[in-house]
Amino acid sequence: MSGTLGANGPDHASSGPRVAVVLTQCWHRVPGGTARSVLDLVAAVEARGGAELVGLGPRGGPPREGLAPTVPVARTSLPLPYLYDAWHALRRPALPRALGRLDVVHVTAPVVPPTGTVPMVATVHDLFPVTRPELLTRRGARLLRRGLEIVRDTAQVVMVPSEVVARDCRAFGIDADRLRVVPWGATPVEPGPGAVAAVRSRYGVEGPYVLFVGTLEPRKNLARLVAAVARLGRPDLTLVVVGPDGWGQVDPAAGADGVRTVLTGHVPAADLPALQAGAEAFCFPSLAEGFGLPVLEAMAAGAPVVTSAGTACAEVVGDAGVLVDPEDVGSVAEGLARVLDDPDLAERLRAAGRTRAAGFTWASAADATVAAYESAAGGAR
Repeated sequence: MSGTLGANGPDHASSGPRVAVVLTQCWHRVPGGTARSVLDLVAAVEARGGAELVGLGPRGGPPREGLAPTVPVARTSLPLPYLYDAWHALRRPALPRALGRLDVVHVTAPVVPPTGTVPMVATVHDLFPVTRPELLTRRGARLLRRGLEIVRDTAQVVMVPSEVVARDCRAFGIDADRLRVVPWGATPVEPGPGAVAAVRSRYGVEGPYVLFVGTLEPRKNLARLVAAVARLGRPDLTLVVVGPDGWGQVDPAAGADGVRTVLTGHVPAADLPALQAGAEAFCFPSLAEGFGLPVLEAMAAGAPVVTSAGTACAEVVGDAGVLVDPEDVGSVAEGLARVLDDPDLAERLRAAGRTRAAGFTWASAADATVAAYESAAGGAR
């Protein structure tokens, strides 16, 4: 369970570098995949050993349901969202004294506290504030670009989840010798028929269905997905949309004439694998991703995947899915039709996806992360 550090931090002996991990995403209204990925990584590092982790959170109430950190957490003197603006504009407030002695600060999103003389390891999930600012809110693009500039100028080590992001980082001026590609992980699962039937009943899903999972925001390209499903002309097919409201007033039902649509909102993590396994196809036509965790998790559950060419999702999928042009409704529809109309192809993709997903583990990510901590701490010394 998460806890709060005392004034002097933990009094147990350190094992490896002592690292403050920024966990403020766990308090966001819509935490997104970055919060989940950071918590999974923290758990993997804790299980591995080799570093002593403490969390950094904002002033205020508890984190979002299901996102309680598993390490003790020290709180800053400011709540969100004021904290981020103060960090970037004023470089204040300082790190809480309750964190105690630190060897490294791990910045897990481009909102960067003043680290003083403590070395920084930064995780950069994407460069969208620089490369695709139109896909973000105006405030978000401004705030996150400033954070990326601080990371570029001050981080000893920069971890990215994909080669796509590494390429963008190099173009942004981050030296290649500071970059580490550290893909995220997924746990293979094989829900049985009973579990699939149970989630179908729970969410009112009847007949064959195409599944989408993600925050409802313009970048996820739901309007084209709806149009693609409509173009298939299959009244027996349901489009199941799983995810919380984000920004941009995205209405997944807009333009869905002739498309049976089920909007579940947020779904507990325990229900997702069965929904993925039961889908005729998992379609994630996002316009831009730094990694594509929904795609990896769908493959791990055995769903045939249709996703976006030219993005990090294609890097994750490799040859274990169908790639489409996300900006072309016809291409998305054609990719879905290939899977829906060819049961043999669908079964091959289910098997290939599980095999592909098994190569992405949080244990490997933990190994690379501890190595990054040791590199940053050793370089400072």
